[in-house]
Amino acid sequence: MARMTLAIHPELYTIHSFSADCVIAADIFQQEMYFIGKTKDEISVVVTSELTLDSIEQENDWRCLEVIGPLGFSMTGILASVSSTLAEEKISIFAISTFDTDYILVKKETLNAATKALKKKNYQIIDY
Repeated sequence: MARMTLAIHPELYTIHSFSADCVIAADIFQQEMYFIGKTKDEISVVVTSELTLDSIEQENDWRCLEVIGPLGFSMTGILASVSSTLAEEKISIFAISTFDTDYILVKKETLNAATKALKKKNYQIIDY
């Protein structure tokens, strides 16, 4: 695999859980970056921790590593490679994919260990 570059976002993120029938708060759509996932059982929302939401449950203090793209759909194994590298170090992740790239969220307290493990596998890590 070619040497991949991951950029560390400076913000802290929060992962929120809402009921599946919840109306999405308009404030979310005003954020520079947000992710929304909906299933028949729930809605998950990821936003910067600066935005306070009245969610059922939330997980605070996540940092974001962005795989610098765009990544073509013919490129395979990128997320698997990053996630397995972090799994070897017992680092939990929350992964998000968009049309162009992948984002890997790790808890704030594991960011240093995550970047160290990725650098050992020849990933380049930069600050956003």
